[in-house]
Amino acid sequence: MSSNGEAAAAAMYGAVANGVSADAGRNGLRKIATTKGKRQNGICHDDSGPPVSARTIDELHSLQKRRSAPSTPIKGGGAQGFGGGALSEADRHKQQLQSISASLASFTRESGPKLVKGDPARKSSSQVHHHHHHHVVPTITVSDSSLKFTHVLYNLSPAELYEQAIKYEKGSFITSTGALATLSGAKTGRSPRDKRVVRDETTENELWWGKGSPNIEMDEHTFMVNRERAVDYLNSLEKVFVNDQFLNWDPENRIKVRIVSARAYHSLFMHNMCIRPTPEELEDFGTPDFTIYNAGQFPCNRYTHYMTSSTSIDVNLARKEMVILGTQYAGEMKKGLFSVMHYLMPKRQILSLHSGCNMGKDGDVALFFGLSGTGKTTLSTDQNRYLIGDDEHCWSENGVSNIEGGCYAKCIDLLREKEPDIWNAIKFGTVLENVVFDEHTREVEYSDKSVTENTRAAYPIEYIPNAKLPCVGPHPKNVILLACDAFGVLPPVSKLNLAQTMYHFISGYTALVAGTEDGIKEPTATFSACFGAAFIMLHPTKYAAMLAEKMQKHGATAWLVNTGWSGGSYGSGSRIKLKYTRKIIDAIHSGSLLNASYQPTEVFGLQIPTDVDGVPSEILDPVNTWSDKAAYKDTLLKLAGLFKKNFEVFASYKIGSDSKLTDEILAAGPIF
Repeated sequence: MSSNGEAAAAAMYGAVANGVSADAGRNGLRKIATTKGKRQNGICHDDSGPPVSARTIDELHSLQKRRSAPSTPIKGGGAQGFGGGALSEADRHKQQLQSISASLASFTRESGPKLVKGDPARKSSSQVHHHHHHHVVPTITVSDSSLKFTHVLYNLSPAELYEQAIKYEKGSFITSTGALATLSGAKTGRSPRDKRVVRDETTENELWWGKGSPNIEMDEHTFMVNRERAVDYLNSLEKVFVNDQFLNWDPENRIKVRIVSARAYHSLFMHNMCIRPTPEELEDFGTPDFTIYNAGQFPCNRYTHYMTSSTSIDVNLARKEMVILGTQYAGEMKKGLFSVMHYLMPKRQILSLHSGCNMGKDGDVALFFGLSGTGKTTLSTDQNRYLIGDDEHCWSENGVSNIEGGCYAKCIDLLREKEPDIWNAIKFGTVLENVVFDEHTREVEYSDKSVTENTRAAYPIEYIPNAKLPCVGPHPKNVILLACDAFGVLPPVSKLNLAQTMYHFISGYTALVAGTEDGIKEPTATFSACFGAAFIMLHPTKYAAMLAEKMQKHGATAWLVNTGWSGGSYGSGSRIKLKYTRKIIDAIHSGSLLNASYQPTEVFGLQIPTDVDGVPSEILDPVNTWSDKAAYKDTLLKLAGLFKKNFEVFASYKIGSDSKLTDEILAAGPIF
């Protein structure tokens, strides 16, 4: 027996065959129109589109992604072929791979590795291959790595790098705010004792060597051994990440850098920290000025000369190369390039600075120097001023410029209320290093030190709302040297002359409080030349002389600001209130502090104001805040002695043809 549905269908077809309108449905009801086209008294229509043109699921996936515009570096600049016409996309890719192959070339073989662009996990007939044609060579030179292709993942976007990290790098996760949480392996900080610089005929006389210097020497041969080890490791991999980027926002003095690495984490980190080129800039990129080979997952050979561990960070200024072995901590790349800038920029009469920098709405620029715990980040990040940069800068004849394209902020104990800009910058695209998070919600617990206390966030500078783009500004009006004096004898603010500026800049003083768990209450003086001794290449007095020269030429004023203790040392006194320090900084920015009356202090000979708006006048001279005047004098002399002892290593260095400037700097120190 037929169903009611079959009967209805038969009746409909019969009606149409007999000329009865198909619009007449059963029981006189209108029939629902299901054919596409112009509605004629229909209730609804079929709005489905034509089927996709793909014949397979792979073809469908290929339609999902629109191809980007070509962005291939072309040696020598320009986008023209040999015949004068525009290069095809295939030719652009070929030239790009030739450049990268040359970077990865081994010096024991005739050519660089065979390269193919693209993710090896994506099999595609459109992948571009490149390899040099080999001449006939002895069979002994053939190796497994020379028989394979290395896939190059070139200048990937953050989204692409997220995919690579999540798929292939254990310990990579997306946090609740969209940042990429990752691990740096066994090393969670820099390894300054494992950093080496090639000492050759040029660097022998140019660089700072010996006591107090961060430059530990190695010879050219040992560098080449480590370079070969790193390059062989990278060439043995199925894929490598290559970043071509810039340093220095000053277009006249920017540096082209290439970073070859094995981890998506490292590629994304440098994508954020260096200046990101436009596709047009990449087409003219050409040969890089400096190259990093990051083979951090692979150790160096401990038996190699000059090696003291399985970690080695090696810089060869003549070859313009840096090799990283045995550490995956990404900060080695950032600070390694900063050291290079400390060498390259002074050659152009440009001062490289480890400082924060901001600018007022009237164009007044301030530089902030300070070691960890002095408040450099807090005070240079001001909602009422534009941020030029938080860490690395250049001062040229054009003004100031940020070296980097991003920020590398500490995350330990991060709170939204205290650091809203950093908190809000931790979103998609940001790298979070070594943080701990809830396994279900992926919410980061910033107070957790289970992995390390040195948790960090690396993000593009445009993630800061008041960042000034491009990150350049006019010549500084104020130079602020920050010290957290836990001895409690330095004034909250003092104005420095040029000689004092050089003295305190070379000293790079702050004081750290010893751990309280074993009952130790004595503060410990810490000195870091130029407020960044670990990164400077030349003798500190050279940077100090350049600073004084530029300040004098452009009319800048220097200030020593103490953010530490008052009324006694740590344990008896109290820390100077942040609101008072902010009032002092505001007075410096506004220029009102230049018009104040000043009086000198004893021993250090600092000029201190008698009045600052919003700051109790009694705290401006530290002796007034100590109830025990004898204890104050003893502590003052103790700190002065520490300054004098620290400066002994610099006292014998002559600046220029005579020792006149050196004598002036020494005379600007404490006298007792």
